[in-house]
Amino acid sequence: MKRIMLKSMVLAALFAVFAGAAGCKEKAEPAPKAKNVIILIGDGMGVAQLYAGMTAAGHKLNIERFPYSGFSKTYSADNYITDSAAGGTAIATGEKTNNGMIGVSPDGTPLSSITETANRAGLASGVVSTSAVTHATPASFVAHNAARGNYEDIAKDFLKGTIDVFIGGGANHFIHRSDSVDLTAELRNKAYDVIYTMDDLKRSTGSKIACLLAPEHMPKASEGRRGMLKDMTLAAIKALNSEPAGFVLMVEGSQIDWGGHENDIRYVADEMVDFDEAIGAALDFAATDGNTLVVVTADHETGGLALTGGNMADSTVVAGFSTEDHSAVMVPVFSCGPGAERFSGIHENTFFHGEFLKLLGLTE
Repeated sequence: MKRIMLKSMVLAALFAVFAGAAGCKEKAEPAPKAKNVIILIGDGMGVAQLYAGMTAAGHKLNIERFPYSGFSKTYSADNYITDSAAGGTAIATGEKTNNGMIGVSPDGTPLSSITETANRAGLASGVVSTSAVTHATPASFVAHNAARGNYEDIAKDFLKGTIDVFIGGGANHFIHRSDSVDLTAELRNKAYDVIYTMDDLKRSTGSKIACLLAPEHMPKASEGRRGMLKDMTLAAIKALNSEPAGFVLMVEGSQIDWGGHENDIRYVADEMVDFDEAIGAALDFAATDGNTLVVVTADHETGGLALTGGNMADSTVVAGFSTEDHSAVMVPVFSCGPGAERFSGIHENTFFHGEFLKLLGLTE
């Protein structure tokens, strides 16, 4: 009888172990507190784009420093394949919307972004991009518009005071407008340091910066922009870090996507490596600060990229593309800092917003 009872107890214990393993249940831990959040979005960056950058760089990338990784599902409210407007809006606001819509729900209702909520709570906020700042991804953190192409209307939303620092292209949407209104005059009235060159950006000591570095989008990394995104990121961190309450910053490596649209693997790899330098700047700051969450992800993959050959020794990549548009595949997520473990696994792209709020201790 004792042997039967012992055998039954052992079997029950084993069943409990295997049942627990099958479910992978984890104890729910309270969310830690982060002072700052830096979100880096590689537009169009899938796993293949990332590995192409690793191969072409000839050295270990900063993105390999992250202790946690996962995936994000990117479909939009009305399409299996998202665009950057819907993808950016999902990350920024925690809500899926239709392709082409910026910071609004499918019925046009404005949605609050993480940068807007942070700003209302007294934190500083910023966006950095190698595209025009009025382009889909950065605009998703600032503006509310049913059509992503309404650049001049989107530019007006930057005057609402919910964003302290914005750095990128798009000067024409603020200055040379169809209504002949120079929005930079109002920005100056609102105490922004309005500047147009990297030298002036590096010299700026302001906590509110509007830096417009190109009439429309910035040039390719291979055409003289290499390293500028890193410096733009450092300048934004410097300005935002002057706020004792903390900050939220979104940095976009915009042109990984454009290389995918052009089916140009060299363009993709160059932009990936350039974006990685900005990632390194964020990680270095976080390591020194000790209270900053850094998350890297993408809004979608572009090009349906497959790496069909290459050589690590001589940094060569052979690639094939299945489309000149976006694809529906999941995109990678990397995280480091307070609460970083919460971003591992597979999540909806709407997941980020709520986690950022929890980790910053904010409510809508």
